[in-house]
Amino acid sequence: MKKTISILVFITVFSLAVFTGCAPKGEFTYSDNIADTGYWKGVKALKTVELCDYTGISVPADVHTVSDEAVQSQIDSIVSGYATEEQITDRAIEDGDTVNIDYVGSVDGVEFEGGSTQGQGTEVTIGVTQYIDDFLQQLIGHTPGESFDIEVTFPEDYGVDNLNGKDAVFAITVNYIANSVTPELTDEFVAGNLSGQYGWNTVSEMTEGIRGDMRTQAVSGYVQDYVVENSTVGTIPNKILVYQNDRVIEQYQALADNYGVELNEFLSTNMGVANTEELLAQFQEDIKQVASFSLVMQAIAEDTGIKVTDENVAAYFSEKMGIDDYSEYETEYGMPYLKMMVLQQHVMDYLTENAVLA
Repeated sequence: MKKTISILVFITVFSLAVFTGCAPKGEFTYSDNIADTGYWKGVKALKTVELCDYTGISVPADVHTVSDEAVQSQIDSIVSGYATEEQITDRAIEDGDTVNIDYVGSVDGVEFEGGSTQGQGTEVTIGVTQYIDDFLQQLIGHTPGESFDIEVTFPEDYGVDNLNGKDAVFAITVNYIANSVTPELTDEFVAGNLSGQYGWNTVSEMTEGIRGDMRTQAVSGYVQDYVVENSTVGTIPNKILVYQNDRVIEQYQALADNYGVELNEFLSTNMGVANTEELLAQFQEDIKQVASFSLVMQAIAEDTGIKVTDENVAAYFSEKMGIDDYSEYETEYGMPYLKMMVLQQHVMDYLTENAVLA
């Protein structure tokens, strides 16, 4: 199998904008050439795409079988999010401890810029956090509440002229040893903390829910790859390629605007290309893959009669993204674009639900 094209790959910019605050700008709009149905305007995908047999796709056992270890890892990840911090003050610091400290650094008796926690405290983990020289190792054996000096030497190539190769003294105060306490996984914990978000009320429900979600995700990825790889896409309409080109440029324009720099400067610094022409040349294969994916999804929707309503869009935002008021996104991206996003998800749901687990 080739690398999976994520169901969200077509809406990468949408997700990017949601999580980074990079709203689309410029003349390009995300609903360009998309009809109110969520289909490409004037495009009959079934005339371009020769679909494979997409119903009852057989999914091998090694794809849909979820190991107990994988489930436990996901459980541990969720429960760890509810860990609390215990502040220990009655024992000496050991290697591997996470410690909250304050410090003031000086060279030749003069404090230097950036060398102080300013009394705010900072957490470091001995053996993990990277500090100069053996700074953190010198904390070992000391007890919270102690104040003492640490002597270190900055590297010759540290990068700050007045610190390169210099001996420094840090006045240290140890505030406490930070110990993460993970709650015990019980039915009471699940019901009290996870019922609202996940609908689980017992450890058993949590375990089976996670296993089911992981199985569905694996099956979805497999059938997605299957239909894309085994369907044949003919000539891609130029309007779709132009749209995808403009979408890529818009993505990087939004990022450049977010950083307050010109687009070409951003591209040169971060992408190693001089202009948008070179950027698009670099992404041509990806652009064709995304365009082909959208055509295959639309062809299946046409073939099965899958349609999307405003109510479907509202349900998608509520159930998949936890957002009840999506008017901000409708304003920024347009309902046609949102319908295309939801249409593709519905097609994937259809393929997944009709897959056969071998």
